[in-house]
Parts: sequence; C-alpha cells; structure tokens
Amino acid sequence: MTADSTVPEPVAATGTATMFADVAIVGGGLAGSLAASVLARAGHRVALIDKRAVHPDEFRVEKIGGPQLEMFRRLGFIDGLASAGCRYDRVLNVREGRVVDVSVAPAYGLPYADLVAMARSQLPDRSSLIVDEVTAVTPGDDVQHLELASGRRLDVRLVVLATGMGGALGYKLGIRRRVLAERHSVSFGFTIARVDGAPFDFEALTCYGERTADGVDYLTLFPVRAGMRANLFMFRDPTDPVMRDLRRETEATLLRLLPGLRRFLGDFRLIDRVQNWVMDLSIVDGHLQPGIVLIGDAFQTNCPAAGTGVARLLVDVERLCTEYAPRWLATAGMGIEKISQFYSDPDKIAADQQSLKMARFRQALTSRNDISWDMRRRLHFLRRNITHRLGQMRPGWLAQVQSAPRA
Repeated sequence: MTADSTVPEPVAATGTATMFADVAIVGGGLAGSLAASVLARAGHRVALIDKRAVHPDEFRVEKIGGPQLEMFRRLGFIDGLASAGCRYDRVLNVREGRVVDVSVAPAYGLPYADLVAMARSQLPDRSSLIVDEVTAVTPGDDVQHLELASGRRLDVRLVVLATGMGGALGYKLGIRRRVLAERHSVSFGFTIARVDGAPFDFEALTCYGERTADGVDYLTLFPVRAGMRANLFMFRDPTDPVMRDLRRETEATLLRLLPGLRRFLGDFRLIDRVQNWVMDLSIVDGHLQPGIVLIGDAFQTNCPAAGTGVARLLVDVERLCTEYAPRWLATAGMGIEKISQFYSDPDKIAADQQSLKMARFRQALTSRNDISWDMRRRLHFLRRNITHRLGQMRPGWLAQVQSAPRA
C-alpha cells in the first residue's frame, strides 16, 4: 500500500470559521490514525488533525507480529495490515555464527508511512482528516476550544494528543516531559539485497550481539516490498565514532560488530539510505487536565529494542477508544474525574510498566559485563537453544508440557 496523496475537504465546509466534532485527535501518526479510525467507525464525529496530508517516510515501527496481531484483529485492522504488509512466518535466530533457535509465527514487515496510510484508510469519511496545525488549546470541563494555524477554530468534547515526542503544544498546556534515561538506545534502519540478486536463504533473521563492549543488542532482518529490511538496535553512546562508520561504511561495520553474520548473508549491499534514531526514555508530568488525554509516545516513550512500543500504543488506543471515550461522550462533562479513569486503567498501567522494565532488561542483557549478567546471558541463550533442539527431536513436546495440568 502507498500513501494516498488526494485529500478531500476537511470536517467543515470552506469558509466556516468554527467547526464542531466529538473528538479532536492531534497528530496523525500511527497512534492518532488508529484512534481516529476506531472512534469514527463507532459513529463518533472525529477530527484527525495533522500538518501533512501524506505521512512522510520516517524510521519508526516497521514490523508487526506476536500478540500485536491479535490486538490489530480486535481493533479491526488485521485485513488492512495483511494487504499493506509483507508476511513472513519463520525467523532464524543466530548468535556467534550459530543458530540459537527458530521462531515460527506470522508477522508483517512494512514501512511506517504505509502502516499509517493503512490506519487512515479505515476512516469511514476521509474528510475527517484536517490538514492543519493546532496552535492552541483552551481546555474546559465540557468543551475544548482549538485554534488552528489557518485561522479556523474547532470546538470538541475531547482532545486526544497523539503528537509523539513533539512537545510544543503540550508545553503550552503546562505538560512537561521528564527524562528517565537520556540517550538510552540507538537504532539504525536500512534495506539490503544480495550482490548476485538471489534471495537470501531465510525468510527473516535475528542476529544477537556477541560482545558487551560493542553494545549491540540485535540486528533483525525481515522482508518488505523493497527488499530485506534491517533494523539494528544498540546501547551505545550516540557520539561514538562507530555511529559514523555505520552510516558511511555500513556493510563493513556491520560485519565487524557481528562477524558471525557473514555466513548467513553472503555478499550483500545497501539499496537505500541509512536512517538512525536516538531514543530517550521519558514520561510526562502535568498531563491530568480536563478534556485532554495523551496516548502513545506523547505520554511515555519506549525502547525500540524492547519491542513494546506498538503493544503499549495499541493498549492505549483500545482502552481509550473502545472503553472510556464512548462512555465519557455519552454523559455531560469532561472533567478530570473522567480523564483520570484512563490513566488509572490496570491494563494501561501494566503495559507502561512492562515497557520500562523491558527497556532496562534489554540494556542490561546487552551491556552489563559483571559475572552475574554474564552468566544470565549465557543461560538465556543456552535455555533457548536446548528448547529448540528438543523441539526438533520431539515436535510438539513444548506445547504438551505447557498444556499439562499443574499439581
């Protein structure tokens, strides 16, 4: 799927100074676009506000799999995801040139822009998308007033901030971002192909770091329509010279950091530009305000290596858009007592806490070189390898063990 460059007239007719909706969603990335589609399909009047009619090519989420697929299914996006993405079912997991185990489960690879376009395509009325910028929000206990850069105004019951890490609008509202771990991780994204043009000998592959000093958590390779996409996750100082080497001499630097990878890739080359991203772990304060709720990265950021960002985002969308927002809109008022219900939701709290826990675990498992973590690392991969080997000798044994009644 490619992003649609044609955008119909927004929510209200041209020349109308003030528009009206039930919910205004500020930010048209994945979180905002999913939330807008879920609410609009439920019959609510939604205004999705973003500066761009077509989301740009950004290095963000590029694969969806595991429990995330069930969440996409529950929210009604699984068919769209299957049409937009490139499916794969088998991931070869390797370390130090040897197979650790094999993961067998469906997953999809696709560019972030196509993922956002898929979410937006589910809007029942594409005129719900307003190509504009929110310059100010005046919150209230019942109606929220939004001012747009075009001079138009929008009155709504509920404002959902899905602005990612962009904090200008939140800052005006007194919302502050508190950094928990500065420059926590570094991610690289690029696409590769074999020099001889032949396909790789695997559907998808994950290669784990070999030395703690390198700070490499893992490299994951998976198919997208353009070729074999590579995402490299590291816990290392972003100013280290190796970061420059990865951008300028990607192939050689990658094999220097992961020498065991050579036997699986053969001769390969880059077929697009290298993108990279430095992530702080952060959370916001001052967010509990009448008529305004924050979702996704606008509330808390995630470690990309931990793979919890999409799950967190989906929990936010599902709980807010299927449970709380419909109930709030059915009664008068939009005060803090309503908004606090979302932030107190047990599923949301658990997802937020799990995300931070996994971020710290991945960093320690990758970088800590004391005896206890060295042993933990060895046992982690040994346990996976033994389970894999037993599974090869006795197919289905693990499922039998997991389903056996506990004493």
